[in-house]
Amino acid sequence: MDFGEILTRAWKIIWKYKILWLFGILSSCGQGGGSTSGGGNNTGYNFSSGDTHLPPEVQRFFFSIQRFFNHIQPWEIIGLIALILLAVLILWFVMLALNTVGRVGLIQGTLQGDADVERLTFGELFHHGKPFFWRVMGLYLFIGLVSFVLVVIFIVPAAGIGMLTAGIGFLCMLPLLCILVPLSWIVGILIQQATIILVSEDTGIIESLQRAWLFFRKHWSNLLVMGLILGIGSFVVGIVLALPIMLIVFPAIITLIVSSTNGSNIDVFSTLKIAGLCMLGYMPVLVVLTGILKAYIYAGWTLTYRRLAHPILKETEPEKPETV
Repeated sequence: MDFGEILTRAWKIIWKYKILWLFGILSSCGQGGGSTSGGGNNTGYNFSSGDTHLPPEVQRFFFSIQRFFNHIQPWEIIGLIALILLAVLILWFVMLALNTVGRVGLIQGTLQGDADVERLTFGELFHHGKPFFWRVMGLYLFIGLVSFVLVVIFIVPAAGIGMLTAGIGFLCMLPLLCILVPLSWIVGILIQQATIILVSEDTGIIESLQRAWLFFRKHWSNLLVMGLILGIGSFVVGIVLALPIMLIVFPAIITLIVSSTNGSNIDVFSTLKIAGLCMLGYMPVLVVLTGILKAYIYAGWTLTYRRLAHPILKETEPEKPETV
């Protein structure tokens, strides 16, 4: 397999059809996130070596929380917890739905882009991807359920053994943990291929998993090499994308430490506000670049499957003219 051709072709596709960047952003939903830190509303409060109390605004905030819980009834607490859990469940479902739309759109967009269609639109990819939406979502729900069962069966008893043996059991399980790392990586490749097979071959959930396993057994060396290339490449790009965040956060942390230890008159809240504004300004850039990275990774995996499962026929020699 020509890895260079696949990587180059994947970049050409996502650069030509930039709508795939949007699907890359959608595919990132629910796969982790970051948080921004901002300052308080009081810019005139400065920490010093003699300060032993929180700012008045912070104290009033905690006092209001305390008064709230002092006057609330137990059934109201239960209802509040239920509402929070319901909101989390709804948010999780929305993130999973957006993630599914992104995955399906990237796979279909890459397949059509590899066929050199004139243009791709969001509406077209979304419409053609609707028949696969529930199957892809069901695939990941099934995988999540299986993962949860495996955790309950193996991880929970292992944690109990480790606590009962004062940590000695954990040391004995270190070789097993070392095996789980590459095993989870291989499982991730299998899930990736199962998703591509489900969308590109219009299969069911179980059939896509079975065909992904057979496909991996047949082409395991090529898939592992491609996994290393895309994995290491995405890791390096991820570090580069995280550097601006570090450059924003570290000065704010150093300022906070210096102000609290040396009793300097640095306006900590103003510093945190500037850091928060910088983070807010970088977030849209980070989202777009992450979407491009996701689109490239999915394009690479989709083309890998396409090249291995449906190899391009070499040009045949020109036919010899018939002799009279």
